[in-house]
Amino acid sequence: MKFDTPATVNPIDNLRVIGQATSRIDGSLKTTGKATYGYEWHGVFSAPAYGWVIGAAIAKGRIASMDLSRAHAVSGVIAIVTAENAGALDKGKYNTAKLLGGPQIDHYHQAVAVVVAETFEQARSAAELVRIDYEEGAGAFDLAASWDDAKLAPKSEDSKPDSAAGDFAGAFAAAPVQLDATYTTPDQAHAMMEPHASIAAWEGDKLTLWTSNQMVAWTTADLAKTLGISKENVHLLSPYIGGGFGGKLFLRADAVLAALGSRASGRPVKVALQRPLMFNNTTHRPATIQRIRIGADSDGKISAIGHESWSGNLPEGRPETAVQQTRLLYAGVNRMTTMRLAMLDLPEGNAMRAPGEAPGMMALEIAMDEMAERLKMDPVEFRIRNDTQVDPENPKRPFSQRQLVECMRIGRERFGWDTRGTRPGEKRDGRWLVGVGMAAAFRNNLLMKSAARVRLDSRGIVTVETDMTDIGTGSYTIIAQTAAEMMGVPLDKVVVRLGDSAYPVSSGSGGQFGANNSTSGVYAACVKLRDAVAQKLGFNSAEVQFADERVVSGNRAAPLAHVASNGDITAEDFIEYGDLSKTHQQSTFGAHFVEVAVDAATAEIRVRRMLAVCAAGRILNPKTARSQVIGAMTMGVGAALMEELAVDKRKGFFVNHDLAGYEVPVHADIPHQDVIFLDEADPMSSPMKAKGVGELGICGVAAAVANAAYNATGVRVRDYPVTLDKLLDRMPKIG
Repeated sequence: MKFDTPATVNPIDNLRVIGQATSRIDGSLKTTGKATYGYEWHGVFSAPAYGWVIGAAIAKGRIASMDLSRAHAVSGVIAIVTAENAGALDKGKYNTAKLLGGPQIDHYHQAVAVVVAETFEQARSAAELVRIDYEEGAGAFDLAASWDDAKLAPKSEDSKPDSAAGDFAGAFAAAPVQLDATYTTPDQAHAMMEPHASIAAWEGDKLTLWTSNQMVAWTTADLAKTLGISKENVHLLSPYIGGGFGGKLFLRADAVLAALGSRASGRPVKVALQRPLMFNNTTHRPATIQRIRIGADSDGKISAIGHESWSGNLPEGRPETAVQQTRLLYAGVNRMTTMRLAMLDLPEGNAMRAPGEAPGMMALEIAMDEMAERLKMDPVEFRIRNDTQVDPENPKRPFSQRQLVECMRIGRERFGWDTRGTRPGEKRDGRWLVGVGMAAAFRNNLLMKSAARVRLDSRGIVTVETDMTDIGTGSYTIIAQTAAEMMGVPLDKVVVRLGDSAYPVSSGSGGQFGANNSTSGVYAACVKLRDAVAQKLGFNSAEVQFADERVVSGNRAAPLAHVASNGDITAEDFIEYGDLSKTHQQSTFGAHFVEVAVDAATAEIRVRRMLAVCAAGRILNPKTARSQVIGAMTMGVGAALMEELAVDKRKGFFVNHDLAGYEVPVHADIPHQDVIFLDEADPMSSPMKAKGVGELGICGVAAAVANAAYNATGVRVRDYPVTLDKLLDRMPKIG
């Protein structure tokens, strides 16, 4: 199905199942331990062996020698795979560094060997006996020190390195009110609960891989490319994923080493990355340095806005696209954005929840608050005054829908914004300084081709098959709701099968594109199935209605199950998109409001309450969508107050590479959270008229927290995270 004209009225608009707050249909499997994750497949093969991954102990250089003799002598050891005996290996399209290093080392904890043994304990014990001698080379590990050497980032399919409109330099210089400030965000880790884990088994030249991965088709192709085999010989299964946040978008070392270990040992092999390797071996959100300049007239209208960002990555890596929201969020005739990329020898930087907008808005939305203060304007009013209904860089291109102002106005009223202290540090609650802050939220709507297969059987059961994944987001449920709505059956008459490379290729999970695109693919397949059912009954497919497990056309009706009494009816189709996203800018919008309390003596920050107001197209399931947003808000608090990978700038690794040293929010850190969804449907986006909300929920949260801390204390922190040491010596005097 080609989606190239705006959606009109269709069966989804009935909203009998879609749009209803429905509990996850896979919830009972997860709460009872019956959901099968990547490392937990039992009974599908016999006598699995276990692999332990050895990571490089240097960040740059080469392996001089590797002595495996003592490890081979350990009882139970079956095989040890290194680059020397693994055979020729390629590099996947989506990989920046090789997933099995040696002799050249590209980054710290790059995998250099996997020890395969009868038991996990034997593999781990033997791995400790492998002796590796390195020749360490000089590396670059400090973004700030590499600032001057950074080059304009390379152009990619979905991101240009710079943009300009009007005369930014001249307009900024002439602006009566100016801001020129630099902000930094640190390296951050995905820190998902489930580790990267895989089980591999060969049968002749065919490989089956059970794994934890967000993008089944990408990873199937990259695993085949890496191993030098046909992708038709790779069967990948990933039906349940215990968190990803972008860290499992791509093929990683666990999958490659499980496959290599299985081939070397002749046994199924289980590999899970130990927690430190999840931080240094896989991907992370790169640190940024961001300079923002805003010029405005005395009435608060922006006349010039410029945003420059620096980030680092390995050779062939991409930048953190922290300027992309600034290209679209606020009006202003004179504009400039640039992204510069420094070559660093740290582990690979790549997608982490809301890549680009999340760290970009951490800076931009503080800058907007700082500018409002210079103008002596209310921060909400300043943002409203600079709203735009067209792409600021291309005014002939309107937004398909843009309710940012409505989000801010509703949030201001619901949160009690007007009762906040307008002068920093003026509100107290005993020993606590109390502050309120806000920030806009923005995330683009991404469209991807997505396919599905649907089948109707004689029991009236509708089965959906697609390689779409569920990373804890509710994919099973919204896909079931889509099929139920389209075919007129209750939810318990729908079976959903996901995460199998044998199924039609979906959009996969990531970038907040999964829900809208995957359900649109199911919609397309159901349209075909409805047509097939109508034709079999001799009904006019243009007039037919599916409801209450019946098919109705005029005064004629038939039970749905009866249509398939002589055999299953199957349909397969995909959604692909025309030029609507080129003629109309498609984005999601929101506003975050946060109240914090800061201890007047210790400068400890406690978040007291939070509100998110979201305009994100049709909300397919308010219950699972709310879960996505409050989870994202929680990650935003982490980014604001605690999350920071500490870089050893001499040796080039993340020191706090486990959950003891890398702090993330826990229940005690998170207060009551409210979420409001605006009632909207965007016909430009898809037949579902949805967009996505999972990433929107994090965008702007950290800035809202930081702005609230400023409102409480009068101390402006521009370097994240906002920790007490950055406040303490500038706190208001106690008296």
